[in-house]
Amino acid sequence: MKIAIASDHAGFEYKRMLNEFLVGMGHELQDLGSYHPEVPDDYPDYAAAVAKAIISGEAERGILICGSAVGVSIAANKFKGIRAGVCHDTYSAHQCVEHDDVNILCLGQRVIGMALAKEIVLTFLNAVFSAEERHQRRLHKIALIEQQNLK
Repeated sequence: MKIAIASDHAGFEYKRMLNEFLVGMGHELQDLGSYHPEVPDDYPDYAAAVAKAIISGEAERGILICGSAVGVSIAANKFKGIRAGVCHDTYSAHQCVEHDDVNILCLGQRVIGMALAKEIVLTFLNAVFSAEERHQRRLHKIALIEQQNLK
């Protein structure tokens, strides 16, 4: 799978470890930064980069990491067509894709351990949107909200 991944300085170490993990599993990664963990930077820049990679079709899914996952989620969800979810458990990681067609997983390096982060990432990447009518109906309503409010 083509995956865009990025983090700010607070998620750098997990990004580095997840890069190795995912490449070792045969995934194609596009690392969109940060590249210098000692330099404080701004998470919205990395959320925008991953969102744009998803929108353009350069990546099928995205992973964003910051200290809590909240900031990158808020920033990524400002982009039309992006559904970014904070997941710190495996249930949310598969359910968000199956029901909500989430395309960006957001993780908090300061919230969960690396072993759990890897399980969550695998669960997210292996999940498939159910395409059930009720889920499609709800996504259509989200798309209408985007059209009306994201200018």
